[in-house]
Amino acid sequence: MATPITPFPRVKHQREVFADGLMLDCGVHIAPLAVAYRTYGRLNADRSNAILVCHALTGDQYLAETQPLTGKGGWWGNLIGPGKRVDTDRFFVICVNVLGGCMGSTGPAEPRNGVDGDPWGTDFPAITIRDMVRAQKRLVDHFGIARLLAVVGGSMGGMQVLEWAATYPEAVFAAAPIACATHHSAQNIAFHEVGRAAIHNDPDWKGGRYWEDGRVPAQGLAVARMIAHITYLSEAALTRKFGRRLRGAPSLTFLEDVFEVESYLRHQGSSFVRRFDANSYLTITRAMDYFDLAAEYGGELRAAFQGTNTRFLVASFSSDWLFPTAQSRDIVRALNAAAANVSFVEIASDKGHDAFLLEEPDFYAALGGFLVGAAERVGV
Repeated sequence: MATPITPFPRVKHQREVFADGLMLDCGVHIAPLAVAYRTYGRLNADRSNAILVCHALTGDQYLAETQPLTGKGGWWGNLIGPGKRVDTDRFFVICVNVLGGCMGSTGPAEPRNGVDGDPWGTDFPAITIRDMVRAQKRLVDHFGIARLLAVVGGSMGGMQVLEWAATYPEAVFAAAPIACATHHSAQNIAFHEVGRAAIHNDPDWKGGRYWEDGRVPAQGLAVARMIAHITYLSEAALTRKFGRRLRGAPSLTFLEDVFEVESYLRHQGSSFVRRFDANSYLTITRAMDYFDLAAEYGGELRAAFQGTNTRFLVASFSSDWLFPTAQSRDIVRALNAAAANVSFVEIASDKGHDAFLLEEPDFYAALGGFLVGAAERVGV
């Protein structure tokens, strides 16, 4: 029998706690509200150089420094920093752990009273992408920032960018939704549901109260991660990295990994369970599935951006089949219909959806140029 994996260690994160809490779209008021975050660079005197970066489903606020649980570098550390494309000698970059996350913001793994005691677990209310954005807005207001120079994010982060631009247009000068869509497709919802089913069927799930036994539903959460990770890659990327290469001598027992790609996916799954909470995974995937920006505006997507003064860069990647370019073009058409200022770029890449996290010089140039252009227009 495999050794049970215990919950990942608690880490003290930088955060602000708002005692008055937040009213959610579902009608539940949660209080207190903790918003965990990291910042890079300095906020200038007139508070005009702030860029908010929104993270993806399994990301966190440690985008340009060592992640405290994994010891790995930040997920956008090759893009953001002193002298880099997003230059923290010029910009003040903020990244927030989303509401419902497990890296310090209020979520299923946090105590209900915000201090100690049992975590929320499955009693944590259903949240939306808009709820995540409202929580981020509380932090931005706390910093005294009336208007962000830019909001940037990929995948679920891109959904947050779109929600920011629609809900708080006066607070966003420039917006860059990357590798995303205005709603989840039925196929994407289906992939999420398979992952959620794997967690629910893990014998250590315990109805979502797994912490009482000092363990986590590791097998189910690992399978969920493996399924999701496949969708982040392209066939070309998998073939280039692994092909049909075997691990050592061929085996016909089927009791161990035979192909290198199998070993890779198992590694992705096992490392994930040591840094992510299963209840957070369930909560956040549901929030992505619920997201439908057009539905928030009577079914007319262009209405979400009508009259906006925000400048947009929409970016997609040619081999991304999770959020294909056609969905980015839908965003561009809606922005054009709303007479918005919008640029669009499709980056040729065989790296799949994960391309926005990887070294892609053309993407870096496009995003960096967009942000520098926005900064020049506001005199930063």
